[in-house]
Amino acid sequence: MKTELLFYLVPLASLVALIFARYFFIEMMKESEGTPSMKEIASYVRSGAMAYLRQQYKVVIFVFIVLAIFFAILAYGFGVQNKWVPFAFLTGGFFSGLAGFIGMKTATYASARTANASRSSLNAGLKVAFRSGAVMGLVVVGLGLLDISLWYILLDNFIDTTDGQKLIIITTTMLTFGMGASTQALFARVGGGIYTKAADVGADLVGKVEENIPEDDARNPATIADNVGDNVGDVAGMGADLYESYCGSILATAALGASAFYINPDIQLKAVFAPMLIAAVGILLSIIGIFLVRTKEGAGMKELLRSLGIGVNVSSILIAVATFGILYTLGLENWIGISFSVVVGLLAGIIIGQSTEYYTSHSYKPTRSISESAQSGPATVIISGIGIGMVSTAIPVLTITAAIILAFLCATNFDVKNMLSAENLSLGLYGIGIAAVGMLSTLGITLATDAYGPIADNAGGNAQMSELEPEVRKRTDVLDALGNTTAATGKGFAIGSAALTALALLASYIEEIKIGLAHIGQTTLDIAGRSVDVARATIPDFMEYYDITLMNPKVLAGIFIGSMMSFLFCGLTMNAVGRAARKMVEEVRRQFREIKGILEGKATPDYARCVEISTKAAQKEMLFPSLLAIAVPIITGLIFGVSGVMGLLSGGLGAGFVLAIFMANAGGAWDNAKKYVEEGNFGGPGSFSHKATIVGDTVGDPFKDTSGPSLNILIKLMSMVSIVMAGLTAAFSLL
Repeated sequence: MKTELLFYLVPLASLVALIFARYFFIEMMKESEGTPSMKEIASYVRSGAMAYLRQQYKVVIFVFIVLAIFFAILAYGFGVQNKWVPFAFLTGGFFSGLAGFIGMKTATYASARTANASRSSLNAGLKVAFRSGAVMGLVVVGLGLLDISLWYILLDNFIDTTDGQKLIIITTTMLTFGMGASTQALFARVGGGIYTKAADVGADLVGKVEENIPEDDARNPATIADNVGDNVGDVAGMGADLYESYCGSILATAALGASAFYINPDIQLKAVFAPMLIAAVGILLSIIGIFLVRTKEGAGMKELLRSLGIGVNVSSILIAVATFGILYTLGLENWIGISFSVVVGLLAGIIIGQSTEYYTSHSYKPTRSISESAQSGPATVIISGIGIGMVSTAIPVLTITAAIILAFLCATNFDVKNMLSAENLSLGLYGIGIAAVGMLSTLGITLATDAYGPIADNAGGNAQMSELEPEVRKRTDVLDALGNTTAATGKGFAIGSAALTALALLASYIEEIKIGLAHIGQTTLDIAGRSVDVARATIPDFMEYYDITLMNPKVLAGIFIGSMMSFLFCGLTMNAVGRAARKMVEEVRRQFREIKGILEGKATPDYARCVEISTKAAQKEMLFPSLLAIAVPIITGLIFGVSGVMGLLSGGLGAGFVLAIFMANAGGAWDNAKKYVEEGNFGGPGSFSHKATIVGDTVGDPFKDTSGPSLNILIKLMSMVSIVMAGLTAAFSLL
């Protein structure tokens, strides 16, 4: 079969994903929303979520217009950038935002239906919630591959350069739409995270600690805002985030393949198509996995985790087998070794997921030990949570380290002796990139398990506020606790995939510098007395030309700035949540004090006021951290040049990856430690231990839902900004 014909499997798979997403959405909408009270509560959450998203998109659209004009000036005015960049940037942002919007809309319709389905059985509730989450997963992969397919077809027809240079230009141009996706993802994650955690902290501290009312009680003024926040932060934010990772890994690998096989155009085309085809087949096999998820009545946490694991693991095994067939059919050089690089990525994703589950699920010792420490107060809860979060970084970091080395060696036939030769370096980096594609190839189902979490959480809230039977609330609590673990696992998966993707982007940055030099008319590099043609220069040539070594103070300066950015960004977003939460606490206290009869259930709280506080705080607070993430790589490039930017990206990747794992796992463990006490352990609900774990949970809220998840976008956004600005950096720097 001709290689060009195989490409059309990619847009075909994207359409299949979108068709099944539509099918699952229609099936979910056929389910009943339940009682009039359940419908009313669901409508409050839905209208609040849509109102927030409309407001957020107004701000984001303004930022995108300004940045698109800036890129247009660089491209058409100064000629230091590809002329397609402004358009690619806008489409990346549009599709990322669209994926988040569709996923969130589905989630807001699904929560009441999940609660109502849980009235008949646990399996019915799981099926509705999980397949509604699958809409998010399939929309992300469907729109991602559709965007990639359309851009490839467009550029293939408009770029008329001959030889291997054409595919290098096409892939590096396509890579720039990742900045639009990253920018949108960061606004969605930061804004949504601030929104949801301001409401959550306010609802917990005043409602549960001060007034001793249950979680999601209709008497709590912040409870609707809390449920809205679950959707805007954990569904729309996560969807936009993983859309960017998914596209970024495919495009970075395609760009590395175009460079690695530059001298052999036939193999070069196959190397460019390989990550796209693996992702396409991954969609089809993820759909099979989605249909395998089911459970029995009375299932506990371990049984439910096993049910989800069957779907994910079967999809992973099938994709691993299919990869060998795809690369064999393509006739790629060393197809067996590169196939094993994909398997390495898949295994790394599974190991990180299992590690996260162990450290954050209350079925295991680490989280239970936090619950036990609550008997001596909130201080020991916080200490043990931080300690467990730090310890939990070891397995993911060692896993990614092993994955990087193994993926590199598999792609180079384990040629350790010549590991860093120019040819092997390009092949090895391609192997790392395709390992990231392998890890994300199951995204259709892994994102379904993640998006399932906030749907189950909202279902539990709806059941509580609608005062459904205790048995229903018990079922939704089980689904909710499972959702906390799958959400934590999803965050670990997102962070791990971000690390591999960012490493591939780091290598792709050199390719963008090569294109940038061509734009400013530089055709040769003078390296140690020899002249090298820019078009044929290898990665080691560029590393030597720009003196990218640890002895270069510009590289060291970049490393320190990149490391600092992770902590500065977390500090800014944590403080933003703190400020917004204070306003929420004051408002909830005011309503309890001034609106007589709320606590007795005789008066209705002013839910809209709490929704308004979270919305305004999120819009105000998200701008500075997000714009800082865009500005720092540009400023670093203008001052320290290419070597400084390489240091910045390395420092940001190293510090950001470890910090993100720590924050996500510590937050997830605190949350489930509280759930374990609420199940009747160590005194149960309302006890001293319960109040101590609530304090731990409120500390962990911005850890796991605002700062931690935003870090993996920060890592990728700084890489994407550097890639888009490579032409300007190559043309000018102060030092």
